[in-house]
Amino acid sequence: MNKKVEFIDWGLTDYHHAWQKQEAVFEGTVALKTQNRTNNTQLETPNYLIFCEHPHVYTLGKSGQPENLLLDEQGLLEKKATYYKINRGGDITYHGPGQIVGYPILDLDNFFTDIHLYLRTLEEAVILTLADFGIAAGRYEGYTGVWLDADNDKARKICAMGVRCSRWVTMHGFAFNVNTDLDYFKNIVPCGIDDKDVTSIQRELGYAPDMDEVKAKLKGHIARLFKMELF
Repeated sequence: MNKKVEFIDWGLTDYHHAWQKQEAVFEGTVALKTQNRTNNTQLETPNYLIFCEHPHVYTLGKSGQPENLLLDEQGLLEKKATYYKINRGGDITYHGPGQIVGYPILDLDNFFTDIHLYLRTLEEAVILTLADFGIAAGRYEGYTGVWLDADNDKARKICAMGVRCSRWVTMHGFAFNVNTDLDYFKNIVPCGIDDKDVTSIQRELGYAPDMDEVKAKLKGHIARLFKMELF
């Protein structure tokens, strides 16, 4: 099993461009696995952990309802936002500056072949990162992602998740609100949940933490939990 993972930070990048780059990497890994099976070879499959931020964009997953976007085309123009229907799981979400979007493109045969464990492990990395900043977070039964006060009526989501997996190769991932403009969430029913709030580290702490510091802590927790050899 290949535990080596290449870490890449794409910085602020257009969503559609990032999606195309993801697809190319993902399809290359799936093709290599198919080749191994067809030719009875054992060529090493690569793994990637990609971080980035996106300009304002709304994305709708395969199980999502289009009516959960509360803007028409003119509204999107006014908000300087784009909108895409994509091939991950989940409903609608928002990406924008100040949010860490993580795209692990991993061959889970190199780690563990359990998609639920995969999601819980990503959640745990975010929970541990928030703990580093003195924020207590956890899970909300029946929902993916990371939540604050999930056991009471103040429940609010700080990290959304939606993944695609084929032949145990993953793509898409998570969106972690750090210094995000939360007003953009008012234009959707986030993840199809209309009675829960959304938050960010900035909102919880009352100041904007350094993005590079948050990225470094999150990257470290992901690497340790998955036993990655980052390079």
